[in-house]
Parts: sequence; C-alpha cells; structure tokens
Amino acid sequence: MAIEVTRKQKETTQSLVRRFTQAVRRSGVLIQARKIQFREEPKSKLAKKRAALRREQLRRYYEKLKKLGKL
Repeated sequence: MAIEVTRKQKETTQSLVRRFTQAVRRSGVLIQARKIQFREEPKSKLAKKRAALRREQLRRYYEKLKKLGKL
C-alpha cells in the first residue's frame, strides 16, 4: 500500500510533509507495522511451566535471604 502525495503549486515543503504525515496516519500503515513489530509469540506449555517454577524458586530464595538479614 503506497501513499502518494504530489506537491501543489506554491506549496512549501513543510506543508507537503504535513500533508504526507496526515495521509500516513489516516491510512493506518504505521499501526499495522507496529502490531507486526511488537507481536509476541505465544509461549508453549513447557515454557510457561518452567517460568512459573523459576519464579517460585526465586521467591523462596529471596524470602530465605530476607530472613537471614542479607537483603
């Protein structure tokens, strides 16, 4: 999807750029690009399980350190 903006007679470059950016915003190209760029792949069941176990292990470790007065 190409966006084309032609320069009108006696139009400044600033107004041309402004019209172009407005056209880009209206087209929704940037929104689609950002959705693709920042899309996260869904984690597998095994990865979710490992992450949960790791969080639990770290929580217990920090609680132990806190009780010992090292945190």
